[in-house]
Amino acid sequence: MSIAPVAKAFRSEDRLLPHDLNAEQSTLGGMLLSADVVHSILSEGKLKPRDFYAPKHELIYSAIAALANHGEPTDVITVNAELSKMGKLATIGGAEYLHELTSIVPTAASAKFYADIVRDKAVLRRLIEVGTRIAQRGYDAEGEVEELVNVAQNEIYTVADESTGADWTRLSKALQDAADEIELVQKNDGLSGVPTGFTQLDKDTNGLHPGQLVIIAARPGLGKSTLALDIAREAAINKKLATAVFSLEMSTTEIAMRLLSAETGILLQSMRKGGITDNEWAIMAERRSNIGAAPLVIDDSPNLNIVEIRAKCRRMLKEFDLKLVVIDYIQLMTSGKKVENRQQEVSEFSRSLKLLAKELKVPVVALSQLNRKSEDGANKKPELSQLRESGSLEQDADVVILIHRDLSSETPRPGEAELI
Repeated sequence: MSIAPVAKAFRSEDRLLPHDLNAEQSTLGGMLLSADVVHSILSEGKLKPRDFYAPKHELIYSAIAALANHGEPTDVITVNAELSKMGKLATIGGAEYLHELTSIVPTAASAKFYADIVRDKAVLRRLIEVGTRIAQRGYDAEGEVEELVNVAQNEIYTVADESTGADWTRLSKALQDAADEIELVQKNDGLSGVPTGFTQLDKDTNGLHPGQLVIIAARPGLGKSTLALDIAREAAINKKLATAVFSLEMSTTEIAMRLLSAETGILLQSMRKGGITDNEWAIMAERRSNIGAAPLVIDDSPNLNIVEIRAKCRRMLKEFDLKLVVIDYIQLMTSGKKVENRQQEVSEFSRSLKLLAKELKVPVVALSQLNRKSEDGANKKPELSQLRESGSLEQDADVVILIHRDLSSETPRPGEAELI
């Protein structure tokens, strides 16, 4: 059933049903620009042609879906040809409108975010439609009350079913998964998750597990990035597990130098100052090919938002078997939209990162700063309450690792980092 007739039927005092034409245009524009976006949206199976408010957008989406289902390209040229074959090209505004859609979308990576908006508006419209029918039946008062209530409940349940996926798991499947997990732990000497490379940390956590949000927090300069890179290094270089590092602070060159230093034992300062000896150059040349073969990708794009990170991770998951995501660091992320305050924005990041971990089924390691209260008494051990700008980080995280360095002269090992 097309949504357009419903829109006319349910106008009340010139009020239109919920919709967002900009989101519809941006969704379609992103799909026309990127086959990865098309795959991401269609593979979820949530967005349907009838979810579009504008009839011409419904037609364009149907054409894209038809092409994708036949394994054909979904760019402007092929969609134009498909709509022409359907006899609907003039209806949607011709090739000019398709080109206009590609110029409207801010970035193709954000299309999934706009698709969710389109879907949400469609659910609201169906809810209004069902609610109006239920209200009309109540006024008509025809039939048994109990039967009217049952019909009303079924219609509401239908809307709920359409807005959610089948995310449940049968017990038989859960038991098989549990047995597989137990067998894996036994084979790996009690370690079932992604190893960190730190013996005690691996014992405490049993490795980093799929779906976990792991927060590493410390005051500036105490080694958050170093610890995160060591974990990524262990996973990608030593265990050959595909790893993605999103660095909003360091460049790819800086990260590469740190990895080279850690793997070769050559001082990072020597690399930065050009003080490498001939012997050290030989060591680097010998280790470089092995390090470079590691399944590690680095993205140092500035001002990344969660929508872009999610889109890039989905693409990586499609291209190779992604096992770990590292983000450095949360407070440098942007939402790309207006929010009431920074604390609310960071709380949204926190929840989104947890959902990303669950969606990708990989551990997400995200770095965070501690608030300024942690600097009162530099040698005091940090606390969870000091996570900067958001208490949601503590609530959403499965594991929180706090880094502490006792710099006092009284300690037997001054400057050594302790993980709490």
